[in-house]
Amino acid sequence: MFKRVLVATDGSELSGRAVTAAIDLALLAGAELVSVTVAHLHVYSAFEGAMVLNQMETEHAQEQTNIAAQRLVDSVTSIATAKGVRRAQAIVMKSNQVGESIVATAKNEQCDVIVMASHGRRGFARLLMGSETLHVLTHSHIPVLVLR
Repeated sequence: MFKRVLVATDGSELSGRAVTAAIDLALLAGAELVSVTVAHLHVYSAFEGAMVLNQMETEHAQEQTNIAAQRLVDSVTSIATAKGVRRAQAIVMKSNQVGESIVATAKNEQCDVIVMASHGRRGFARLLMGSETLHVLTHSHIPVLVLR
């Protein structure tokens, strides 16, 4: 069975269901839980969006993003520990490549399964933004449990 379960979360309601399922799976298997979220990197370039921030504002925004990401994964580990998961770990990856970061974390942490949500984007939005879940499914070398 599984020894290390990785759960990817972004704080959404749907990823909350994935967190619950991952905790239940870890309890059922007697496994450890690794919670990961990806903090997007803020870019200093004026070409990245309509609003231009100076370096100090950008650094402050990045710091706030990192703090929120850490709180998110810390809350997952707190819930898991309270429910009886024997060991829970919180990881914040800082990247704009979400799917790649999730796959890399699973590999680096020697996880046996990845649990994550599918946001179900369709049509034009999916073409523009791509699917992080699809990226994980196609690049992971371990099983991926996707919740809808």
